[in-house]
Amino acid sequence: MEFFLGDGWRVQPAGGATGEAYIAQQGEQTVFLKRNSSPFLAVLSAEGIVPKLLWTKRLENGDVVTAQRWVQGRELKAYEMKENRVAALLAKIHGSSELLDMFKRIGNEPLTPYVIVENLRRQLQEHHIEDDIIERGMSYLLDTLEQVRYEHVAVCHCDINHNNWILDEEDQLYLIDWDGATVSDPALDLGLLLYSYIPEPEWELWLEEYGLSFGESLRERMHWYVVSQTISVLLWHYGRQQYEEVEQLKDYIQSLLKD
Repeated sequence: MEFFLGDGWRVQPAGGATGEAYIAQQGEQTVFLKRNSSPFLAVLSAEGIVPKLLWTKRLENGDVVTAQRWVQGRELKAYEMKENRVAALLAKIHGSSELLDMFKRIGNEPLTPYVIVENLRRQLQEHHIEDDIIERGMSYLLDTLEQVRYEHVAVCHCDINHNNWILDEEDQLYLIDWDGATVSDPALDLGLLLYSYIPEPEWELWLEEYGLSFGESLRERMHWYVVSQTISVLLWHYGRQQYEEVEQLKDYIQSLLKD
């Protein structure tokens, strides 16, 4: 990375699963660099959803490197996910026509329940997994496919873990790490967030802050996406032979199917 930044820059890995992120420093200046980041980073930056995009550079090998303002901030704590500003920022993201248009322009088709089920089926066949609990989960997803069809799609982050919500030094909230984003029913993000962080008696109030009334359709759709995403994460751990996590997720699926 140093070779195209010029003299005096010191670059070090920023961590993360992909190994494509770096922190570059020169004197008092610090920037966050990422190789081949989300193609709609400029829109996310313009809307204040991620820290400001400073520049983009294409390398000779075709890789694209982006530089963003380095935020001296902190990750949200799990209990802070209840806060109104989290609901407000997620509503802004799901309501952004600019984000949705940009995502569609680069050729992404909506991730529908049907596509999700087909992807899970294929992965189960590839791993040769036969398990009663997973089969029960898949049966639930198939049996309720028609009930969870929803026409209104939005750009969904798909990994709303509290570690991806950053507060900067001026108390500005950002949602980072957009590599897994897709176009889908907003219930995908909402279900993962509410099930993970918000006690059920508080769902209605949190959704009011987000801008939605809580009804049976939304409840069913959120539940469907939580089951499907749990199976997806289970398969991810299975592929890495992390069987303790697989068993924990099977227990969680079983608890979800009792509802």
